[in-house]
Amino acid sequence: MSLKIHKNIPLIGEHDKPIISDFIFDETKINQPVVIFCHGYKGFKDWGAWILMCKSIAEKGFFVVAINFSHNGGTIQEPIDFSDLKAFGNDNFSKQQDDLQSVIDEITLDNFKFSNYTNSSNLTLMGHSRGGGAAIIKTANNSKIKKLVTLASISTYDTSFPTGKILENWKKEGVWYIKNGRTKQEMPHYIQFYEDYQTNKKNLDIQDATKRINVPHLLIHGTKDTSVTIENAHLIQQWNPKAQFFKLKTNHVFGTKHPWNQNKMPDDLQKVTQKIIVFLKN
Repeated sequence: MSLKIHKNIPLIGEHDKPIISDFIFDETKINQPVVIFCHGYKGFKDWGAWILMCKSIAEKGFFVVAINFSHNGGTIQEPIDFSDLKAFGNDNFSKQQDDLQSVIDEITLDNFKFSNYTNSSNLTLMGHSRGGGAAIIKTANNSKIKKLVTLASISTYDTSFPTGKILENWKKEGVWYIKNGRTKQEMPHYIQFYEDYQTNKKNLDIQDATKRINVPHLLIHGTKDTSVTIENAHLIQQWNPKAQFFKLKTNHVFGTKHPWNQNKMPDDLQKVTQKIIVFLKN
């Protein structure tokens, strides 16, 4: 095996910022099924042990693409953490759908840089938390996607927004700040985030999208998840009874944290990764 990681490759999307991507694959194999991984809120592809999960999947014969959404707040120079808070504040769920489409379009081009290694007719989307919601919606709307994996996925975007006085003040001030407990940054959310969701709510309905999924879906959730409770997974399974549901006693990030300085995954994420590999191979 000759596993290669092409780090921080900028893909051009629809929105003035690159989609910074890693391509992880075995250079001795051709025609590998493609797995695209997307992060969640305040996340990035290099968070915690995600890269170890992606490498483990690639080692089993898959061409893995791990992306940073274009407006996640990272840059090519600093793809880890949030050096571009203005971009972060201008992110929204519609842009994330556009980003995923741009990645899919790029990978399925005949002249894609790594086309010798990929089977572009065998695409899997994999998303964590809010990235799970993004993956569900894109899967329901793109026939190129043949499998779906969601990790601790949300079941609605409605809970991403404040209500009451906080919402009224956001509308008045035009910006709402949330403190990042790890980096201590005051992270802005400009009112466009809320307005875009209200305008495009029909297209961003995770329940509706889940009901329309007709490809194999592996649904993974931790019973000790306090960030996105397991009730979200129960709803998703209710809407898509054909989904395979794997639950385990773990938290929202399957035992990992950031930074993750070990060269192996935590036990819970290892179990999750093995389940994903079996699902992808079947």
